[in-house]
Amino acid sequence: MSLADRQISSDVMMIRPVAFAGNPQTRSSNAFQQVDAGSEDAANQAAALREFDGLVAALEQAGVSVHAFQDTPEPHTPDSIFPNNWVSFHADGTVVLYPMLAENRRLERRLDLIEALSVQHGFHAARVIDLTRHEHTGRYLEGTGSLVLDRMHRIAYACVSPRTDLDVLGDFAQQLDYDIVAFEAHDANGQAIYHTNVLMSVGERFAAVCLNAIREDEREGVLNQLRGTGRAVVELSLEQMSAFAGNMLELGSSLTGSVVAMSQRAHDALTAEQRATLAASAGPIVAAPIPTIEKLGGGSVRCMLAELHLPRKKRL
Repeated sequence: MSLADRQISSDVMMIRPVAFAGNPQTRSSNAFQQVDAGSEDAANQAAALREFDGLVAALEQAGVSVHAFQDTPEPHTPDSIFPNNWVSFHADGTVVLYPMLAENRRLERRLDLIEALSVQHGFHAARVIDLTRHEHTGRYLEGTGSLVLDRMHRIAYACVSPRTDLDVLGDFAQQLDYDIVAFEAHDANGQAIYHTNVLMSVGERFAAVCLNAIREDEREGVLNQLRGTGRAVVELSLEQMSAFAGNMLELGSSLTGSVVAMSQRAHDALTAEQRATLAASAGPIVAAPIPTIEKLGGGSVRCMLAELHLPRKKRL
């Protein structure tokens, strides 16, 4: 397998929060996000910081290389802990910047971090594809939240939502040479799923998906596409999806080859048989409790990880 075809990365970028909070600008389109009227911002930030550091420690102990950057106090970006929505990194040196629905989330995009990855961390960014112009016409595509990428076969899975627009999907597909598998998906209450990565995950040899969330006449097509790539399919229930079980990510590990990262809540929602399938297909599960981040942010472990597929600079 060539570098360009590798599904998983052993390096991730994460953003350490300085003022984590529930974001009122994202609440209307994210049914996973909950309001905690009795909580205080300082307490929420302290809890989120403990959860973030716990996840970093768990990943590093499992052999994943974490490149953590500190968020900035200004401008206030309550969702900065979820960097995978504004940027993705690719094995040919491409960096993609994405259009985002919430105005305060657009402030998360930081070119200084891309420069730091090059100057301080030794990655090579050859080109930047900037899709953010679509914000001017009210069209959005929120990174690897909107896109679940089969990098090995250059297929992008995407459930259409207020944050995932077909026109921008087409722009992405054309510029990065991907085929698109687009579909509609809803939760148990009939609300559109805001991001594809809460209902499915594609690893090297497995795929996890909540088929019952996908529109009935589109399920078989998605399932056949996943099975057609030879992957073991782990079917998730709507209840498991609501516990963020779909928001997992396979990562490379210097210790075990690969691991599957998820929250403790997601891990506990899986059956023993499902966990065994993941372990057999991808390696050990790395789980960390992040209840504050999940409740107020409406996202889980996968949302916190921007995989660094960029090539390394050649050493002289």
